[in-house]
Amino acid sequence: MYLWCMKNANHLDFLSASSAVRSKLMEFGIVKYFLEGDVILDESSNIKSIPLVLNGSIRVIRTDEDGREIFLYYITSGESCIMSFLGGMQHTSSKVKAIAEENTEILFIPVDKMNQMIAEYPEWLEYIFRLYHKRFEELLEVVNAVAFKKMDERLLDLIQLKVNHIQNDTLQITHEQIANDLGTARVVISRLLKQMEMEGLLKLGRNKITLLHRKE
Repeated sequence: MYLWCMKNANHLDFLSASSAVRSKLMEFGIVKYFLEGDVILDESSNIKSIPLVLNGSIRVIRTDEDGREIFLYYITSGESCIMSFLGGMQHTSSKVKAIAEENTEILFIPVDKMNQMIAEYPEWLEYIFRLYHKRFEELLEVVNAVAFKKMDERLLDLIQLKVNHIQNDTLQITHEQIANDLGTARVVISRLLKQMEMEGLLKLGRNKITLLHRKE
């Protein structure tokens, strides 16, 4: 049985699928390029195609009626968005917002080609199931964090996640951006970051945070 290549324990890579699957995806798809900060998919948008990230990464968030945001997960090179899969197959609108975390190259596959891919290539269905499992676990972590963790724990976890994502101990980010990701106020984040700096966990700079003890 074909096994999908995994760059690490939590990373699925469709770019390492069989040549037949890769060729069919390129035949069906259209490649588009997005700059850092570009909105790729907005909430309530109709889903007409499924994004497969070739290079770069996407940040997926959810907003409420008051415009407050909460960060859900990253989609990195070799991955796709299971929310788009589900919404596209069910012909429903998007429930999340996807933003380019950096300059990103995406292959968009029309929704109407998905059933054909699943029918012709069992490994593609396996990829979707594995992706669904990974995203489900990530969303459970978000729910657990909101329900059971204090804001300082959530803040440190988010910083850890972001530095691991970019493989660099220093983040170029504002307190406002972090507050948006956690769905809280900037003043709360600024106070907690200052406290963490005093505890020797990180170092603050102008729109910059350096984590002093990064965990892989």
